[in-house]
Amino acid sequence: MKEKSYRVDWEVIEEIVVLHRSQGGWAKELNLISWNGDNPKFDVRWWNPDKTRVGKGFTFTKEELKILYDTLPEALHI
Repeated sequence: MKEKSYRVDWEVIEEIVVLHRSQGGWAKELNLISWNGDNPKFDVRWWNPDKTRVGKGFTFTKEELKILYDTLPEALHI
């Protein structure tokens, strides 16, 4: 059985912050991304230096990111 392959397209709507940069130049970033033309979501993942390749990551809606934001002070004990 032949595996299906598909293309994933993305558009960086807004670069928000670089959280970490590896010695190889890859960066873990928080960005606002549109995946395959869908509504933009907040996205934390690894990007190569010219943003032509991506690593694993997480996407969040605005509502999900708000829940995370509200929860972090207690989780971090601050």
